[in-house]
Amino acid sequence: MALFNTLPQASKSLRVLALLLGYPDADMRAHLSDMRTALHAERALSASRLAELDALIATLGRKAVLEVESDYVELFDRGRATSLHLFEHVHGDSRDRGPAMIDLTKTYEQAGLFLGEDEMPDFVPVVLEFTSTLQPRQAREFLGEMAHIFNAIFAALQQRESPYACVLGALLELAGEKSSPVEVVVDEPIDAIWEEPVVFDGCSSKGQARPDQAQPIHIVPRAARAAGSSTGAQP
Repeated sequence: MALFNTLPQASKSLRVLALLLGYPDADMRAHLSDMRTALHAERALSASRLAELDALIATLGRKAVLEVESDYVELFDRGRATSLHLFEHVHGDSRDRGPAMIDLTKTYEQAGLFLGEDEMPDFVPVVLEFTSTLQPRQAREFLGEMAHIFNAIFAALQQRESPYACVLGALLELAGEKSSPVEVVVDEPIDAIWEEPVVFDGCSSKGQARPDQAQPIHIVPRAARAAGSSTGAQP
């Protein structure tokens, strides 16, 4: 019976998936061939999923450097639906996000792993690096806890027809889960999110005129103002 409960080793595959979701700089792209070899050697994923990952690796290797980097930033850094920060999907900007970050960092440290200076504990590539150190059953259970988030990102990437969707599909497969339909919330354009609110929208005696309209100016002699004050006249 133990044989039927044995899960495939997926540590190398998890590390490759972590790299594929990282920023596609020159160093990462230099190892694309080795990454493909590692995925096929370990065989932790289905043949159809491996074929999809092969296509993504080929795309990353074929496109111009600036195009690949620009596509990555546009996809993962300019909207919440495809964010690779897990707690963005769970806590958003709420106060709960900080304690959750601390708890996850402690989980890493208890396993003898420590974050780099610029690393965030909920960044998916970081999470996958940690998961790759776990035993197969532990790894599957840990990924299963996050499967609903992976599924939401997967759906958002599919909606955008992104080849990166196969990486999230691979994570769902390793978690022992199947993708399910998710209502994808349309992201507000990033320029609108960061747009400064209008402080003064034109000024006039009534406070209603627009900046492109004539602004009436009323000049009142000082003597008249003094006389108005003394009689209790309202401005």
